[in-house]
Amino acid sequence: MAGIDLSWTGGLARLRLAEPGNRNAFNLAFCRAFAQKALDVAAASPAAILIEAEGDAFSVGGDIAEFLAERARIERHVLELASLFHLGIARLHGTGAPILVAVNAIAARSAKLVAAYTSSGLTPDGGGTWFLPRLVGWQKAFEILALNPVLSAEEAQHLGLVTRVVEDADFPEAVEALAQSVAAMPSGALVALKRLMRQGADSGLDAALDAEAGSIARQAAHPATLERLDAFMARSRKSR
Repeated sequence: MAGIDLSWTGGLARLRLAEPGNRNAFNLAFCRAFAQKALDVAAASPAAILIEAEGDAFSVGGDIAEFLAERARIERHVLELASLFHLGIARLHGTGAPILVAVNAIAARSAKLVAAYTSSGLTPDGGGTWFLPRLVGWQKAFEILALNPVLSAEEAQHLGLVTRVVEDADFPEAVEALAQSVAAMPSGALVALKRLMRQGADSGLDAALDAEAGSIARQAAHPATLERLDAFMARSRKSR
């Protein structure tokens, strides 16, 4: 559908940007499809979400050619596009499931990251002004978004934008292994972990401790957790 495919491997939702000929540029058709696919993912309560891309560029961002083709109504066009894109992001974010981006959670050593909005006279979208300061701090986020430095994979990892850097040849297998590992985690545990960390970022210690107590209690009572705890105790008895 319009440059983005959705498939499933068990509880793992796979969203693939699939317009390599256009370097996976975000045009109106893509953003409309992305919002719909995100709704489909959210309705299925995934264990994890993997976002990957075909071609030599994950995405070049907004489709500038389409922007200019809509010059007569460019403000309305870009607002509609960005609003649909943001709706998709909010839907995926709202699932609470871990989201792995094959260039973000894990990057090939040759990967390069650049914001590039302001160099074109634009301002960021996609939640960049919300997520980035929380990852790297306000000052560094402003530098990245304002001055558009080209970051290597290693630099992005040092800043906390990338979790792991692997050799290019190992990239597909490393992404798959990480995605399957996350999707195989006990039901609800990672969703609950993300919820706790989001809440903890904006609350005091007492509130965080209360939230943790309630969460670990709920997870302990989950049938999948009890099954794993039983298996752990069985292995422990055998090893004695």
